Amino acid sequence: MKQFIKFFTSVLFITLILLNFSCSRNQTISTIKEENLFSLNYGKYENELQLFNLANLGNINTKIFMKDGFFFIADDNAKKIIQTTSYGDLLGIIYNPETNPEPSFVRKITNSNAIGSSTENYSQKTITQSAQKHPFNNISNLAVDSEKNIFVVDQITAERQEQDLQSKTILKEVVLRFTNEGNFIDYIGQEGPGGTPFPFIKDIFVTKNNELIVTCITTEGNTVFWFNSAGFLKYTIPIKTESIPLVKDEYDMDSTEYFVTIDKIIPDFTKQKLYIKTDYHKTVIDTESNVQSGIEYYQTLLHPLNVENGQFEEFLVIPPYEDVVTDGFSKLTYNTAFDFLGVTESGWFFFMIPDSTGYIVQMIQPNGQRIIKRHLKYNRDKTEYLNFTLSDDGIISALLASNEKVDILWWRTDSLIESIL
Repeated sequence: MKQFIKFFTSVLFITLILLNFSCSRNQTISTIKEENLFSLNYGKYENELQLFNLANLGNINTKIFMKDGFFFIADDNAKKIIQTTSYGDLLGIIYNPETNPEPSFVRKITNSNAIGSSTENYSQKTITQSAQKHPFNNISNLAVDSEKNIFVVDQITAERQEQDLQSKTILKEVVLRFTNEGNFIDYIGQEGPGGTPFPFIKDIFVTKNNELIVTCITTEGNTVFWFNSAGFLKYTIPIKTESIPLVKDEYDMDSTEYFVTIDKIIPDFTKQKLYIKTDYHKTVIDTESNVQSGIEYYQTLLHPLNVENGQFEEFLVIPPYEDVVTDGFSKLTYNTAFDFLGVTESGWFFFMIPDSTGYIVQMIQPNGQRIIKRHLKYNRDKTEYLNFTLSDDGIISALLASNEKVDILWWRTDSLIESIL
């Protein structure tokens, strides 16, 4: 009998080890190797950035955008936008001359007239590079259309700002439009070209048809402005938490027990549709005192909204990130919501969340039938600031800033979804 008990205990111990090993293997996520494309130094020259402002330490508002292999970087501290190739070659710069020196490739050209006198003018463009001046104030998010026209959010001067008395909101942001060579076209306000400034702009997007979408946050909720390719307003879409459809059925979500938060709104790249990421939290009741002790994350849903008819379509469940903590043979699982990165032209949804060595990216097929998870690894200890962008064909690019330099890199996640299409 003792031998049997000893044998059974040994088998049970080995089984638990194998089971734990099997679970660990199942939770392993493959890593996508990054491609470090090029680096930029800190400084005031045209091919350098000024992410860090010692007078306003910690406030970095630098954004990156990638379109067809070309990179666009909006550097708020320097008040400039630069365009480069994927090799780091500078193609163009739009800059505020009060905070930037004249680019080195802009040279004085002397013109002589018939009587021998001469005048000087300035060449703003070479064969491969262009430079344009613009009095930027506080630039942030940017987007680029199919013709490489540049859209960037900027604040207007204090004397031009307006106040919305109804919502008690200061209207001080506009979307500037530039040609692919950096020539200023106009600015877009709430009604279109030259319109009323926007409230706080959370993000901007440009669709395949070159339509601009501006998402704003006010004291009353979220508002989306959808413009046609000429810049004129097509739709104004207010989105409040109370307008999100209640989800019951298998989730049994009672609105009195769950808190709904609109985390992010992103438009479809080809259709007149918005995707609203909503996070649901539920109240936690203390079993002993029977009183509410807090709230905890419960679920994330993606609600598609058809902007043409104003109808919500069937929601998509977004699996959470599961952080497993083990202590001996006990195991606790904590669920956390992913961040919504974007939508590709083929309709794949991209979500990301940081972990101890980088980021976990979750790619979900439009119908939700296929989910791909991969790990994006980078040196978090040396990274002071980073900004991600997703291209319409599914490439994740990033700007990673350390103390010494800024690295521009990408992960070819597009090959993963292309193999399934």
